[in-house]
Amino acid sequence: MARSDGRKPDEIRPLRLERGAVKYAEGSCLITLGDTHVLCAASVEDKVPPWLKGSGGGWITAEYSMLPRACLQRTARERERGAGGRTQEIQRLIGRSLRSVSDLEALGERTITIDCDVLRGDGGTRTAAITGGYVALIDAVNWMREKGFVSRSVISEAVAAISIGVVMGVELLDLKYDEDSSAAVDMNIVMTDSAKFVEVQGTAESAPFTEQRLARMLHMAQHGLEQIFEAQRECLNTPL
Repeated sequence: MARSDGRKPDEIRPLRLERGAVKYAEGSCLITLGDTHVLCAASVEDKVPPWLKGSGGGWITAEYSMLPRACLQRTARERERGAGGRTQEIQRLIGRSLRSVSDLEALGERTITIDCDVLRGDGGTRTAAITGGYVALIDAVNWMREKGFVSRSVISEAVAAISIGVVMGVELLDLKYDEDSSAAVDMNIVMTDSAKFVEVQGTAESAPFTEQRLARMLHMAQHGLEQIFEAQRECLNTPL
């Protein structure tokens, strides 16, 4: 099938990662994935959740929000009604993904919060937030190292995410909104750069899918993530 933006089925959208996008944050990254733009800012605070007090270990968490006009129609700010179920799910996914490659004991009793704000949404906002959030986290940890707050390595490997789905019987990588909204199968894959899975979220929206199709989708996702990991490495090797 022909995709609306002319991409091949296994091709990701144009990707750009810009470090230092938020002046006052200890780490930040503006990720642009096609028409999806997410601003990720990492803040370091000398406190931990109540259940971690006295443990000597730290915490990494995330908050996610979509600006009212990030999409075609305005959505009300969630502060007026509290975070909805979708927002809470995405926040937890981002936090889990970043903690999976982190040594929380090395942080001491400190919290790193990754704020992920969607400036423009065209599908894949949660996966973009994980990919950009990792870059912001790395810079926040480097800031802590420069300040002498950490004495050993905190991050063990890179982590990133990508969406994949089945539209009109065809497996497509990195779904735009128009593809995602009509997909028969919708998946989000979170992996490390050593090819280990952190999370696989997969749903058959209209019809079940086979083990063979799942294997093809996972292989396609891994191929796309290899390109994303390379973009992360290039970004982090570029001086601020």
